[in-house]
Amino acid sequence: MSVGTTPGATAVVPRRRRGIELALLAFALVLGLGAYAQVDLNVTGALGPDFVPVGVGCVVGVLVAHLAVRWRLPYADPLLLPCVVVLNGLGLAMIHRIDLISDPVAHGARQQLIWTGLGVAIFVGVAVLLRDHRPLQRYTYTIGLVGVVLLLLPLAPGIGTTKFGARIWIQLGPYSFQPAEAAKVLLAVAFASYLVEKRDVLALAGYRVLGIDLPRARDLGPIVLVWLLSLAILVLQRDLGTSLLFFGLFVMMLYVATERAGWPVLGVLLFAAGAYFGYLNFGHVRVRVGAWLHPFSDFDAYYQVISAQFGLAYGGLLGTGLGLGRPGLTPLARSDFIAAAIGEELGMAGLMAVIMVYGLFVARGLRTALQCREPFGKLLSAGLAFAFALQVFAILGGVTRLLPLTGLTTPFMSQGGSSMICNWIIVGLLMVISHHVRRPVPTATEYRPDLDTTQVVRVA
Repeated sequence: MSVGTTPGATAVVPRRRRGIELALLAFALVLGLGAYAQVDLNVTGALGPDFVPVGVGCVVGVLVAHLAVRWRLPYADPLLLPCVVVLNGLGLAMIHRIDLISDPVAHGARQQLIWTGLGVAIFVGVAVLLRDHRPLQRYTYTIGLVGVVLLLLPLAPGIGTTKFGARIWIQLGPYSFQPAEAAKVLLAVAFASYLVEKRDVLALAGYRVLGIDLPRARDLGPIVLVWLLSLAILVLQRDLGTSLLFFGLFVMMLYVATERAGWPVLGVLLFAAGAYFGYLNFGHVRVRVGAWLHPFSDFDAYYQVISAQFGLAYGGLLGTGLGLGRPGLTPLARSDFIAAAIGEELGMAGLMAVIMVYGLFVARGLRTALQCREPFGKLLSAGLAFAFALQVFAILGGVTRLLPLTGLTTPFMSQGGSSMICNWIIVGLLMVISHHVRRPVPTATEYRPDLDTTQVVRVA
């Protein structure tokens, strides 16, 4: 489509591609609900009584999200939402599969569907109410302070609680929440806004070592402060994954803002020093490194990792088939080790397909950052996409023994409400940014020949 501005001139308007999104969403629903049905058929021989309600709920939720995007964000990226739906659907099917072999039968899939519904509702709220990400830049320090408070909130007496060796939860009555998931979103916004203001100063070069321009000593304050915060998380909360995620996020956004290779080099050195300090002084870090390097040396201590390795080996290349493996033997298979359950029943081919979907989601987020011309949107989109990529790399690397275990969740697949809701917020923000990047620049829609003439007007 073209819009006339002057005689013979045209302006190219990007296509909205909402029809493509709807077709991909239908395909994603077929994959997710088909996997759910196959689990029922292979485990019990018939569709379960909850299949129809689950199917209706999924279809309604997807349609509501799509209609909200079509109404408020018509130029948003058409691939982000389908990627999320297929990951969410496969995770729901796998949680349902593990529910069926629990004794008694668990209802984790039902809870996950409720959390998914809340996540979709908040996504719709972001799409309808926010619409423009740029006003968030005004609240740099307020958002950053709230993010840090949420990050350290589990240390507060009375509400902070320790689970599985890490103090990363707050308990309010029967409900628990992982505030680091919300802090991830808030700190990404705060980092982007801060670096837009300070990038010119932080880009100044200091000493040149081995062809790399290192930052000036006077500019090291922000990275040292974030490094100390990540060490506090590692020491006080015993959470290696969150420590890695937030420090890595800040260093990457520093690099994107300044285009100086010295920042990531310095960040790697600081993280290596912190990791070595943690290994020497904290037993939980040594346990995770031991499970990474020598899992078969202690069957009782490293049983979770050993079981996941056997499950992946049992699944082989093509997997046992949904409902035909034994993923329930691995502790926390619904949450931390859901990737091992996917690899067992869908095989390495299925696990690689899931990783490719994650990669496509990250690639579209980074493409939005590349296309964005205003610096805040560019940094925010790149930061959110990188945080997502780093989280997936850390958890899948831990499950497959490429890295030590970190305890992070697998986005949109692991059971848990805080992770599900906050990741849907990330999707909403990326959709808002991509809409502003792809939408046409407002132009005059009508050519007025009479405006080309000059008239002399008497001024009283």
